[in-house]
Amino acid sequence: MSIFARPHYTSEVTQFIEQMKKDNPQLEAQQLAGRALLWDKNVNYEVQEDAAQASVAQKPYVYQNNG
Repeated sequence: MSIFARPHYTSEVTQFIEQMKKDNPQLEAQQLAGRALLWDKNVNYEVQEDAAQASVAQKPYVYQNNG
């Protein structure tokens, strides 16, 4: 057994999250739906590559004039 293992200890935060999940069983489904809404997207790599090639390099100091 590791000296760092504390099998009988659960933090207050862990207890809070477990209680919240018990009180609101659909919470994890709502979290997954929110994640899918913003993050889980299919990436079109052709469009992404076209956009990268179409971008114009910015000057190091944007307010500097050429003349």
